[in-house]
Amino acid sequence: MTDKGCTGAPDWIIEITSPGNASHDYVRKLNLYLDAGVREYWIVDPREEKIVVYLLDEEKFKMMSYTFSDTIKVSIYDNLSIDFSEVVNTL
Repeated sequence: MTDKGCTGAPDWIIEITSPGNASHDYVRKLNLYLDAGVREYWIVDPREEKIVVYLLDEEKFKMMSYTFSDTIKVSIYDNLSIDFSEVVNTL
């Protein structure tokens, strides 16, 4: 933190893909976030009803894939999970 606010990369990013540039999120942004030091990156694809989670760690990453019926643990926090079936049912 500085007088102007937060500096540096966020720990966790969630992106919602758009029909025209999903590859931008899956390739370009993933590499940018990996280089910047983001620890966890989620890509939510409403058309495919899936969530891809990348856990980023010093120039490597682990990828896991989920559906909108899954509950996903946010790995950078001890006690936080998101139940996507509840999220989808509220839309």
